[in-house]
Amino acid sequence: MRHPPRSVLLAVAGAVALIGSVTVPVVTASGAAPACSVEYSVTSQWDSGFQGAVRITNNMAAVSSWSLTFDFADGQKLTQGWNATWSQSGTTVTAANESYNGSLATGASVSAGFIASRSGNNAVPTAFKLNGTACNTATEPTPDPTDPPSNPGDGAPPALRVLGNKLVDTGGATRRLLGVNRSGGEFMCVQGRGIFDGPVDDASVKAIADWKANAVRIPLNEECWLGLSNIDPAYAGTNYINAVKDLVAKVKAHGLTPVVELHWTHGQYTGNSAGCSDVHATCQKPMPDMQYTPAFWASVANTFKSDRTVVFDLFNEPYPDRATSTTTQAWQCWRDGGTCPGIGYEVAGMQDLVDSVRGTGATNLILAGGIAYSNDLSQWLTYKPADPAGNLAAAWHVYNFNTCSSASCWNSTLAPVAAQVPLVAGEIGENTCAHGFIDQVMKWFDDRGLSYLGWTWNTWDCSSGPSLISSYDGTPTAFGTGLRDHLRALNG
Repeated sequence: MRHPPRSVLLAVAGAVALIGSVTVPVVTASGAAPACSVEYSVTSQWDSGFQGAVRITNNMAAVSSWSLTFDFADGQKLTQGWNATWSQSGTTVTAANESYNGSLATGASVSAGFIASRSGNNAVPTAFKLNGTACNTATEPTPDPTDPPSNPGDGAPPALRVLGNKLVDTGGATRRLLGVNRSGGEFMCVQGRGIFDGPVDDASVKAIADWKANAVRIPLNEECWLGLSNIDPAYAGTNYINAVKDLVAKVKAHGLTPVVELHWTHGQYTGNSAGCSDVHATCQKPMPDMQYTPAFWASVANTFKSDRTVVFDLFNEPYPDRATSTTTQAWQCWRDGGTCPGIGYEVAGMQDLVDSVRGTGATNLILAGGIAYSNDLSQWLTYKPADPAGNLAAAWHVYNFNTCSSASCWNSTLAPVAAQVPLVAGEIGENTCAHGFIDQVMKWFDDRGLSYLGWTWNTWDCSSGPSLISSYDGTPTAFGTGLRDHLRALNG
């Protein structure tokens, strides 16, 4: 959602570089191991190349020879290897056993390494096959023994995972995300006015819980999180990160699921529907940028990967369709990034961002919105990014002024997605200071057991943008009354 007009402070951008080891985590099934597991690591890298390693575990019947295959995504070229016979054809890399390590018993592992050249990005492979059998695949992730209990009455939010087209907790019970957005973290810092818009103390979070919400979406700004030089240091880097961590802790303390979301990003865009002409993260851009966004998500994932109650929402409202000439180009840009028609900076696609999160070892639930400001999911299933952790859900936004704002559109474009993956309406709202439209949205989602969060828990004039409250004690606007009463009726 775009915000009421606000002043912007301009400064010179800084730079950040994060380089280190990335590993694809092994995903196991509850009660059953995958047929094989592969841990892929980038152990070091430099401008023109990198060194990598694989550790293969065989969970099938014993074999006397083995061959591992995977694909490079960014034009990397294998130059040498050890502990296996390495070869490459096109993008496909093959590592076959040496004479001395061909036998691989059930449960046994073997490691091999290689060096490859690169000329830019270095995306981690997402799919591996051992003797033709897919590895790292499972119906569900293994529950982490450190996850909070799954009893809905215990006061702690659940660690959520995808099971089919549902979100479930560690006990296998179906869960829905029903709550609000808490805007401010995306714009206050870049405007030099603070970190959050209004109070984020315990009383203000308790007021959200008193509406019987169970989730809070927290929009963020990548330049503020990374501490770039154009941001006032008081509101950047460690200060910003600690403020976000503190809000996440308060949200969790009231039994609410925190959804951390990337809202505003770097990159100059002045084309169709541009929100600003600034290169800095002072408005909504059509797509995230490759320069900073993967580093942002690697940092966020490292910050919260030990806490699977925290949900990651990759990017607020992509709109590459406004810049590109065809829908196919828009969806390709959305998933793959790179050089996208009509966008002047290098784009980070949804696959890049999933890879950044999973490269840290984080298995938290990930949300990915579609195109047209997350209002179009018509080809989401066709272009959805690969997730080695199997913990990816679709995100959708709707307002009364959007193109897909009728039940007929929801039936034709949302229902097929919701039949295959969990669907979360990360923003619902209307600009009428009433709630007739969101009443229709909530009923459609309730009938199908889906999730939704209202925009927004901020005390703006609801005639200039959907605002749920007139006071941070939880006093609702006429618009907010509809969501509050509905949540209390569902969860009271």
